[in-house]
Amino acid sequence: MMVVAMLMLAQTATADPGSDDKPPSPGLSVFANAGGFWADRVTANFYSGREENANTIYRVLHSNTYGEQIWTSLVNQGLISPSAISSYSQLQVVEYPDMYYRISYQIGLGLHYVYRSGFGWLLRFDMARLNAIGAFNLSSNNGTGVLGSDPYIRCGMLGKEDRISIDVALTRSVALNDVLDLELDLGASLINTKVQDNLMEIGGGAWSILDVWGGRSPDYGVGDYTYINQGGIGYGVFVSLLVGYNVPEVGTIKAGYSCYQTRTVLEDYTAWGWQHMLGIRFEMNNFSFIN
Repeated sequence: MMVVAMLMLAQTATADPGSDDKPPSPGLSVFANAGGFWADRVTANFYSGREENANTIYRVLHSNTYGEQIWTSLVNQGLISPSAISSYSQLQVVEYPDMYYRISYQIGLGLHYVYRSGFGWLLRFDMARLNAIGAFNLSSNNGTGVLGSDPYIRCGMLGKEDRISIDVALTRSVALNDVLDLELDLGASLINTKVQDNLMEIGGGAWSILDVWGGRSPDYGVGDYTYINQGGIGYGVFVSLLVGYNVPEVGTIKAGYSCYQTRTVLEDYTAWGWQHMLGIRFEMNNFSFIN
């Protein structure tokens, strides 16, 4: 419906011979954009540390390399009783986190070409850095030994990822008056997701559970492997609606909203989801190639 309304608006604006509105300036512009980014939580539980995931809590918690460190830290802070919980192997996750992405940012650079008719095309390169957060509950396998008012220790979980996208779109610009334009973009995206880290916080200390041990437990004598990205290349479509303010001899400042439907690729967590962005685009220097 929004596309139909935009096309009707475009026809009305171009068909009125008495209008004083100026059409958008034709030519090529370079631009930079930035805005707030809201990611769908559909893939966030990739970072939850569950046993079926690529990165697991128990792989680190029950390893003799890190488990003793975690157990000692909890004992020294008075969070567990060493007599009731005498080993790190007795520590148990009683509730896994329900992860979600925090509001992030997206920045990008691109090219926008507008023809005299108001139609055009857009090519953009974007990058978004995302943090997935949540919390899990840690207790013991015998149900005792946790000191304090709660029967468990509340622990944090954090996932970090980068999404780099290439957007290609067809655009339609319509003059609202001498200085304001309305723009509609319809396009497709190619998205590369790279997992940067997966951290758990227990008793104030942070440990990475990112699998750099080839699926094995990081016990004594097990060396690190070269990390292989646990993300991949996805794709999707998007629509954007922007209002632009034209600055003579400079370019256009545009503010708008973009909605993406994308297939995000993470190891064993590939899924379609909705992504949203509110942002500003600065288009500079309309280089006209039309006489």
